[in-house]
Formats: sequence, C-alpha cells, structure tokens
Amino acid sequence: MKYRSRVQKNVVTPIAPLSQQAGYFCSVCECVVKDSANYLDHINGKKHQRALGMSMRVERASLEQVQSRFEKLKKRKTDLPFTEQDLDERILKLQQEEEERKRQRREKKKEKKKEKVDEEIEIDPDVAAMMGFGGFGSSKK
Repeated sequence: MKYRSRVQKNVVTPIAPLSQQAGYFCSVCECVVKDSANYLDHINGKKHQRALGMSMRVERASLEQVQSRFEKLKKRKTDLPFTEQDLDERILKLQQEEEERKRQRREKKKEKKKEKVDEEIEIDPDVAAMMGFGGFGSSKK
C-alpha cells in the first residue's frame, strides 16, 4: 500500500457519538453496524456473545442424562392426559358461558329500556290538546 501518500494528510472523522451515527448501534459492544444483515451477524458473533458473558462452549451430555431427560418428558406428557371427552366438556362449558353472557346483555338492555320509559314525562292529554299537538314521540310504550 501507499502509506507515504497518506502521511501528513487530514482525515475527516465523524464528530457525532457512535450511538447517533447512521446504522445499527450495539450498546453492549458500543459499535455501529451499517445494515441489518451485518447486525444479525454481529449479534450472533463471538465478540458480542463474549461481551454478554456467554460461553460458546457446549457441555457434552452422557447417555444417562439424555435418557433421564426423555423419562421426565414422558412423565410430563402422561401427567396431563388429553381425551376427546375433556375437549367436549370444555366446549360445552364455553358455550354455556357464552349463553350466560348473552342473557345478561339482554337483561341489561331491557333494564335500560325500562328506565328510559320510566323517565319519560307523562303529559296530560287535555293540556296537549289545548296546545295543539297530540304528544311527543310515538304512541308506543
């Protein structure tokens, strides 16, 4: 390379801190990566993993450890048996809850309607006829 050509030359460097420069900033390693693909490579790389305190070494498992792990998983599966009857019961229960919610909504609507009718002011028909109208709103009650 031509190092001599670069001697005594001025180089422009960014003044902004790394966290404000363009690209993806890693606060753990305090570095800026220009695009997302390189950022993912950095996140999965040795430098970043070591900065997080993770070791990339994998412990070798013995046959007994693997077998005991499989046994634990089998026990967990058998502890929670799942049958079609359980599913049917759950569906029935959900349907009943939904019906109950619908019934409560209907009752609330009826109560509001009843309160609205009770709040309407009763007008004397003679007074209404004297004023020149039959009444307010509809004749339905």
